[in-house]
Amino acid sequence: MILFPAIDLKDGACVRLEQGDMNRATVFNQDPGAQAAQFAEQGFSHLHIVDLDGAFAGASVNRDAVRAIVKATDAKTQLGGGIRSLANIEDWLAAGIDRVILGTVALRAPDLVREACRNFPDRIIVGIDARDGFVAVEGWAEATEMRVADLARQFEDVGVAALIYTDIDRDGLLKGVNIEATQKLAEDANIPVIASGGLAGLDDVKALLALEDKGIIGAISGRALYDGRLDAKAALALDGVA
Repeated sequence: MILFPAIDLKDGACVRLEQGDMNRATVFNQDPGAQAAQFAEQGFSHLHIVDLDGAFAGASVNRDAVRAIVKATDAKTQLGGGIRSLANIEDWLAAGIDRVILGTVALRAPDLVREACRNFPDRIIVGIDARDGFVAVEGWAEATEMRVADLARQFEDVGVAALIYTDIDRDGLLKGVNIEATQKLAEDANIPVIASGGLAGLDDVKALLALEDKGIIGAISGRALYDGRLDAKAALALDGVA
């Protein structure tokens, strides 16, 4: 199972939000490149990057910060936030991003996801953010009537590399990952799932690791890593964590 440190970008800085609220942001590092290098030095092989401003704007905003991260480390990177076209996807892959995360557009234009998977095999991830089992889009600001599993099933056979499932109500609050809902999505959709939202410490990592054979292939940690509640060395020392 891959453990992804999260680098969420707002106004060029590394921040963590609470429940996706841009007005409840804590700045952890003004230098995204330095933060990426620090995670790499700790032994992390992958990074999860979100352009928060881009998610709300519907277009990439923190381009310089993302490029600084790519330049600072050889870690594998996945990027989401405001990526809404094939041209935008291609630009980021050419810039050194390894996988692109499509969220809002997966709901609004599912055919674009299918085309992207055909054009860029194994490089497209679908991000599904949810409140109470329903998908939220536009940087989590807009609720929909689409159930999580119904959206995921649309992409079962198109070549999506993974789903990222985020429980918005837990994100940034260190309440623990919604393991039950994450496992259910992996079973319902038959697509590998990366857990996100609320990871509080080593016990969450262990619980998710035990479900790897159920289709949970990764976990994203933000605030817990930044404030030290999750010890990077201890987490990466667990058998089966990369």
